[in-house]
Amino acid sequence: MPKLVTTWLLPLAILVLPGCDHDASSIGHVESVWGRQGISDGRFQTPRAIAIDHDDQLYIVDKTARIQVFKTDGTFLREWSTPDHANGKPTGLSFDRDGNLMVADTHYFQVLVYSPQGKLLRTLGGKPGKKPGEFGFVTGTAQDSQGNVYISEYGEYDRIQKFTPDGHFLLQWGGHGSAPGQFARPQKIVFDADDHLWVTDAGNHRIQVFDTAGKLLKSWGVQGSKPGELYYPYDIVLAPHDTLYICEYGNHRIQKFTRGGRSLGCWGYQGRGEGELFNPWGVVRDSQGRLYVLDTGNNRVQCVRDE
Repeated sequence: MPKLVTTWLLPLAILVLPGCDHDASSIGHVESVWGRQGISDGRFQTPRAIAIDHDDQLYIVDKTARIQVFKTDGTFLREWSTPDHANGKPTGLSFDRDGNLMVADTHYFQVLVYSPQGKLLRTLGGKPGKKPGEFGFVTGTAQDSQGNVYISEYGEYDRIQKFTPDGHFLLQWGGHGSAPGQFARPQKIVFDADDHLWVTDAGNHRIQVFDTAGKLLKSWGVQGSKPGELYYPYDIVLAPHDTLYICEYGNHRIQKFTRGGRSLGCWGYQGRGEGELFNPWGVVRDSQGRLYVLDTGNNRVQCVRDE
């Protein structure tokens, strides 16, 4: 895979792969659709990451570098912008164990930590490079049960670095490639209850799972558009009953799996209408079990109830 950030915009020829057919493998139905293109409050300009807090408030960042906060019905609550964004916009959002928003400030090689109200609390990183504590293009962050911070990055290094809660470097693993334990754009990282780190290895069209020392525990996924296959998995939600949902940027769909990698069905296919998706970047799940899909190419959010 090329290592320049601009090459990650998939060529049009491979953006027309089918999503899910209208068949028995389909899961879920649309409950609501909200949002439209624009730069005013409540509108989006290519939204690229979504996160949800314990109060079921949705945080969405787009290519204006605005972080907008919404109720689940789409009601706009507040917004703020990252300090600098001329070089590029954030591509990842997650919450730490204290309920603060961690922003992958991708093109500034750092993580910005905000209060839920938008107050900047601290910055991790900020210096490009391959040394410990330096970063390539940051994509995601996660915390384990001990509060240690893990940061994923793509570009020249394609790795994950681990830090203490106060920011001291502990270890790193990965490297650009397709061998087990290597990455080609690790886009989203998230911990399960057993302190296992799940990684959407987007450019390798697979999921990899590690322990807190970077040991590979399992890996599954193969490139394709059929049920059970993956094409640029950009986000992942761990759900009850040992299931998970994967947002596939390249297949324009959400696919449900067992944690062992068996497909349970999928929702969405390429298009502009309700129930259709165009290059979705993210998905989150609220306390009631509803999914909120960041329908990036359509500049909107679709709420889906899994059936």
